[in-house]
Amino acid sequence: MPEFNFLILYVDNPPNSAAFYSDLLGIPVIEQSPTFAMLPLREGVMLGLWSRHTVEPAAAGAAGSVETAFAVSDVGEVERLHGDWKARGLRIIQEPTRMDFGTTFVALDPDGHRLRVFVPQDAG
Repeated sequence: MPEFNFLILYVDNPPNSAAFYSDLLGIPVIEQSPTFAMLPLREGVMLGLWSRHTVEPAAAGAAGSVETAFAVSDVGEVERLHGDWKARGLRIIQEPTRMDFGTTFVALDPDGHRLRVFVPQDAG
């Protein structure tokens, strides 16, 4: 089976999006050009930010059609990140909510991509 190692989001301005994710997640930008930027999410997995205006073949999907999810250790961390991201000015489209899989909230990045933070139900 091929190894998953890249998540690519199509964005309007890769340098601006790279600065946003670098600040939000506390990770460095390791590659950047006017049309592409890359950040390490974890060992062996990268976040690519590619200009929606130059991606080939052209992409037809809209931002917000998929989610990037971040699991955290407990409900307190969900609440802490919610407050932090809200204070940073991220648009929150779902306040902290208890769902069948655990407690979660959803924010949008500057391009409208959905960012879900959750604690799995078993983690408490």
